Amino acid sequence: MPEHIVSLAQIQEARPVVAAKVHQTPLLSSETAARFVEAATGILPADGRIYLKAEHLQKTGSFKPRGMTWKIASLRADERTRGIITLSAGNAAQAYAWAGRTAGVPVTVVMPAAAVRSKVDACLGYGAEVILHGADVGEALLEMERVRDVRGLTYCHPFDDPFVIAGHGSIGLEILDDLPEVDVVVAGIGGGGLISGVSAALKESRPGVRVYGVEPERSNAMSLALEQGEVVQIQPVSIADGLGAPFAGRWTLAMVRQYVDGIVLLDDPLIMAGMRFAAERMKQVFEPAGAAALAALLAGRIPLRNGDRVAVVASGGNVEVSRIGEFFAGASALPGA
Repeated sequence: MPEHIVSLAQIQEARPVVAAKVHQTPLLSSETAARFVEAATGILPADGRIYLKAEHLQKTGSFKPRGMTWKIASLRADERTRGIITLSAGNAAQAYAWAGRTAGVPVTVVMPAAAVRSKVDACLGYGAEVILHGADVGEALLEMERVRDVRGLTYCHPFDDPFVIAGHGSIGLEILDDLPEVDVVVAGIGGGGLISGVSAALKESRPGVRVYGVEPERSNAMSLALEQGEVVQIQPVSIADGLGAPFAGRWTLAMVRQYVDGIVLLDDPLIMAGMRFAAERMKQVFEPAGAAALAALLAGRIPLRNGDRVAVVASGGNVEVSRIGEFFAGASALPGA
């Protein structure tokens, strides 16, 4: 096994532990989405529908409890007793808070001072201690390291960790259970934990599956890392804060290089168009990060072949309710509209 690659066996080992704690989310479908794809590409997907893995309906509102559940399960007894600390602006923080409460492990979360209030409140609601510090993730990181060292806590990474990646890989196995003949799977990329686990599960189980990632144009740490052959630090700028990792990690970079067929970059108006489509046509509420993969497909940015069965991971639904009108108003037009 190449360095920094999570195996199918590791994903399969994680799956029953993860499944005992989280939802097996449904695989929704949309004929209207397929028609939009046909308008954009000239190709009507197989079955006349697009499938969506509904991780926005997952515990805490995103896919992340899968990986965090398995990470916490991997800890030694003394680590569990002392507690863990993590750094996150949102969904990863909520997931660790929830998974820690479920496992009886104390959780401390360090977030930038300007973190979305609803996500801070969710962490507090799950019983975590929240430390708000710094103007950005870099400043929050320094505070996290200080608190970790003073208290003797175990740092749990929000995405670049083999246990986190293996837990997220359970999504790929569930897609194969529900849609065994899937040809194309599309997922958003922030730090890359989601697409790393999903692509490994899919490719190692069914090598012919093609996997595409989606990044915001100005939050493209993974694309830049692939181009330069090493981890790249960026200052992410996008409404899709859930895809706003300041870097891709060693594990996720290696796995994307190994398993992902291509990455598409989207501007914010197109991401908002995906959100609006989901709400108007599917009656589903996605956060910007959760809508990016669908938006790329609807806009004709994902390479398709005649007869492809296509699934999209709707990765999260933790949208600020007060901003939904703003997001919809800023949406660009889709080809099939």
